[in-house]
Amino acid sequence: MKQVMLKLCMLVLSVQWAVAQNADAGQEIIQLSKDKWQWMADKDVDKLKTLFDEKSVFVHMGGSWGKEQELNVIKSGGIWYKQADIHEVSVNIIENTAILLNRITLLAVVGGNEVTNPFMVTEVYIKRDGAWKQGSLSFTRLLTP
Repeated sequence: MKQVMLKLCMLVLSVQWAVAQNADAGQEIIQLSKDKWQWMADKDVDKLKTLFDEKSVFVHMGGSWGKEQELNVIKSGGIWYKQADIHEVSVNIIENTAILLNRITLLAVVGGNEVTNPFMVTEVYIKRDGAWKQGSLSFTRLLTP
């Protein structure tokens, strides 16, 4: 009976530890995403270059492309992510992958025109060698703000 109770206690503790680890990782991803929006607003391509995985993909209303083109678009001001107002955020952790959903209102300058759009943004992060890298950033325009 003692062995059963001991095993049950160990199981409960390991589940609690796993939940706590996921909660910590979720908060880390939320903060990383907030930092990323600020780096994009600041056009800080050096920090973004470190964050974006070499094989990362970016899906926009006008097309999709990889890391280098995204960095070039940000650096040149082709898209200036002036301000992302985050209304809702959720994170799901699956092993070494984090999927973050942001419902935002994005104020941007695109082709010299200032525009505001409501988006659901999907961000995928992969933890590799102890660091989170962004693997995907995808914008879906919402019909309602």
